[in-house]
Amino acid sequence: MKKLLFGAFALSMLAACNVGEDHLLNQEQTDDLTSGSSVTQRVCPSEDIRKEALANNSDLMARFVDNESKTEKFIEDLKMGRVLADGTVEIPVVVNVLYRTSAENISDAQIASQIATLNNDFGGTNADVNKIPSEFASVAAGDTKIKFRLDRVIRKSTTVRSWRTNDAMKKTSSKGQDAFKPANYFNIWVVGDMGGVLGYATFPESAGLWNDGVVIAGKYFGTTANAPYNLGRTATHEVGHYLNLRHIWGDGNCATDYVDDTPTQQDKNFGKPTYPQYDLCGGVNRSIQFMNYMDYVDDAAMYMFSAGQKSRMQAITNASGARSGLRIY
Repeated sequence: MKKLLFGAFALSMLAACNVGEDHLLNQEQTDDLTSGSSVTQRVCPSEDIRKEALANNSDLMARFVDNESKTEKFIEDLKMGRVLADGTVEIPVVVNVLYRTSAENISDAQIASQIATLNNDFGGTNADVNKIPSEFASVAAGDTKIKFRLDRVIRKSTTVRSWRTNDAMKKTSSKGQDAFKPANYFNIWVVGDMGGVLGYATFPESAGLWNDGVVIAGKYFGTTANAPYNLGRTATHEVGHYLNLRHIWGDGNCATDYVDDTPTQQDKNFGKPTYPQYDLCGGVNRSIQFMNYMDYVDDAAMYMFSAGQKSRMQAITNASGARSGLRIY
């Protein structure tokens, strides 16, 4: 059973990394970048960005530990029948579109397609839900009771050619756009290009802070022609992080994602694996849940959250959770 070890994990965060110049490049230094190229392999730096933030901000670390403690308690209370399992919440979404060219100024229809994908994936009504293997059907999340409602679209022209993962797009002072009431609204920044990065997210310890939200490269936002990341699942994956889900492999060899019903696996998966796939961890050869939204497979190869992941997300949006502010707008 996967268990949450606060002390050990906190220490590993503190020792993991220091902020380096390479991670904080100014977005103006873009003339030597090749922009507009397509990503061939899914890259999500959310966990790496989180490690840096936690290692260098004790207040953020304290929030993280508190969130995980409350999440663990919520899950235990669910098991004991002490709280309602419904936990329904409708999250108001603000989409901040930053564009340099007309092609980067994505259409309302493309934005609507992304909101629809989020509602289908988190509601368990996605068209490919029938692909879940019978082995994992019993632990599939189904309806997570988390819904998304587009509140507003903010469009802004910018001269920035390509963005880094240093949150510059989230500040008007650096030619980006300030978040709209991040304590009560879920902000998404859609940008023209981020090199080899599809998107990244903040975690619940950043709830309400100036940089809280998700960033997605425009060509991978919503339903597009940019296969294999053309079904809007980049946002589904990053919103998972925003709602306190880790990568399914725990960002380490046979590491933990703190979810009991996602089998431990050796590493991330890419492309379109063929079921079943087996990984050897701790001397046990397990069939792995590579079709989970929190792995790195292609959009068409991911189509489920687990019940354990649902509980973690409900815990964070619960009335006592770090993202309870999303219920008030």
